[in-house]
Amino acid sequence: MQCLGAEHLDSAERIPTQRQWRPQIYRKCTDTAWLFLFFLFWTGLVFIMGYSVAAGATGRLLFGYDSFGNVCGKKNSPVEGAPLSGQDMTQKKHVFFMNSCNLEVKDVRLSSTVLCVSSCPEEQLDTLEEVQLFANTSGSFLCVYNLNSFNYTQIPNADLLCPRLPVPPSKSFPLFNRCIPQTPECYSLFASVLINDVDSLHRILSGIMSGRDTVLGLCILAFALSLAMMFTFRFITTLLVHIFIALIVLGLLFVCGVLWWLYYDYTNDLSIELDTERENMKCLLGFAIASTVITAVLLTLIYVLRKRIKLTVELLQVTNKAISSSPFLLFQPLWTFAILIFFWVLWVAVLLSLGTAGAAQVVEGGQVEYKPLSGIRYMWWYHLIGLIWTSEFILACQQMAVAGTVVTCYFNRNKSDPPDRPILSSLSILFCYHQGTVVKGSFLITVVRIPRAVLMYVYNTLKEKDGALSRCVSQCCCCCFWCLDKCLRHLNQNAYTTTAINGTDFCTSAKDALKLLSKNSSHFTSVNCFGDFIIFLGKVLVVCFTVFGGLMAFNYHRVLQVWAIPLLLVAFFAYLVAHSFLSVFETVLDALFLCFAVDLETNDGSSEKPYFMDQEFLNFVKRINKLNIRAQRNKNSLTSEEGTELRPL
Repeated sequence: MQCLGAEHLDSAERIPTQRQWRPQIYRKCTDTAWLFLFFLFWTGLVFIMGYSVAAGATGRLLFGYDSFGNVCGKKNSPVEGAPLSGQDMTQKKHVFFMNSCNLEVKDVRLSSTVLCVSSCPEEQLDTLEEVQLFANTSGSFLCVYNLNSFNYTQIPNADLLCPRLPVPPSKSFPLFNRCIPQTPECYSLFASVLINDVDSLHRILSGIMSGRDTVLGLCILAFALSLAMMFTFRFITTLLVHIFIALIVLGLLFVCGVLWWLYYDYTNDLSIELDTERENMKCLLGFAIASTVITAVLLTLIYVLRKRIKLTVELLQVTNKAISSSPFLLFQPLWTFAILIFFWVLWVAVLLSLGTAGAAQVVEGGQVEYKPLSGIRYMWWYHLIGLIWTSEFILACQQMAVAGTVVTCYFNRNKSDPPDRPILSSLSILFCYHQGTVVKGSFLITVVRIPRAVLMYVYNTLKEKDGALSRCVSQCCCCCFWCLDKCLRHLNQNAYTTTAINGTDFCTSAKDALKLLSKNSSHFTSVNCFGDFIIFLGKVLVVCFTVFGGLMAFNYHRVLQVWAIPLLLVAFFAYLVAHSFLSVFETVLDALFLCFAVDLETNDGSSEKPYFMDQEFLNFVKRINKLNIRAQRNKNSLTSEEGTELRPL
């Protein structure tokens, strides 16, 4: 990165004292304090990563472990004071409970001894002779390790070192590879004790790990759907938009209906009173309510804005023409997706290490316990902030790179001779001068969305109600929203485009963009907003289909997994994947509109000051203006007619 205060020379002219809204010649590093803050924040994240890896043991969560400190399915190191620790369990991948039908928890410890075995008994074993025969035929020893299978029936105290008879038939379940008893009476007690006495964090982590293949498959599904949506927008037509909106409506209604049906199924078929079932049911209720509200809002917006579909298609076609001047823009999401996947895998690995951090302690009988480190578990909040902020930073880097490319191509006079390597030039400017701006924007834009959304929802709800109290609260909410909106409404992605043009810091760029856009026609702004809304619906469609696939996949193991949280994580990842792909069109669209506003501000279309926009974009703007004039005339004539009817008074 360039040092603080470094300048970037693009031509012989120096930066003027009054801003002229052109790609700047001299640039300086912007928002360096925020870049330093982000560096300190990531220093904390690296410390958490290192400490969690050193103190945690993800293998214990992935594969399970026995009562002597051995992780099943791998070669172990010995624990001092535990003679049966440090054994090679490579061939013993299943966790077996010697008293699975009578599990109890005493002083946060299971009363049953736990072993690593080669396979789970598939048939009931009633005598020690049958246990011995099972060991000789299958190679799976169900008694304590230091007891040879020959002595199962020879020594008098063998029944104390072997499982309690009868040994119920069991089956290995994906959750920790445990041998789960299959008889109803044993299964009910086993599940209630083993799961209800595990804390919520471990239940969530177990749900993620037991469904890790499903999570990976759903992420691949989101990737494929995002690619399909990107090509749909690349070759957009009016028919495709109508089909796309129909799929959105059906997808929203279908997912909403499936969530309510699953919640109804849980409330009427709660055969086993487990914490996992109750938590899944509560999460399903929250998902169902949220999906209903989102469906109602989106369907209302689709109905209200349905008349602008044709203009939106034309605007998206203009956007595609701008992308055609730099077709490699469509490959930028692939790099973003690869970086996001690497970061998410690292984040999940650290989360698992945080959940399994513990110190080995030897207790009576040479058994080993892992005392959890309570303090380290509070670090997951810091870790969660790191997930959101870093993901937004990666996506914001893509947005600024795309915006810089659009700016370079738009302000090129000779459209037949496009600039050389505009994407690489935009990336070099971003990483050399404006990383601090991206860090600041990715944090502030994410933070201000929440209070604005809450205040807007409360204001719209109270506005429709009568009563003095409702009006008073509505006015207070309106005042708060006005103050907040006055201060924060300029904090949006347009600041990245302005920074790419003027080389200013984030707040200055955001204010300049708002001031410039406020001078333009609200009708054209509404068309641009509906274009962004159509692109947002594409992201919603990807999330709907991914969530539906997750509902069908996760619901098969509803008892032993808190699958609602992994489903929420999958929905979040699916939205980020769709956003990384479809935000190319959104960023190009917003950057084009801002460049168009700059064009109108600094040029008049004369021979001395011609517009930078090409002929197709200019024709589209003229059609928008004609429609606006026609709509204004119709509105004026309607107002005049209403006034004529009242004149006899």
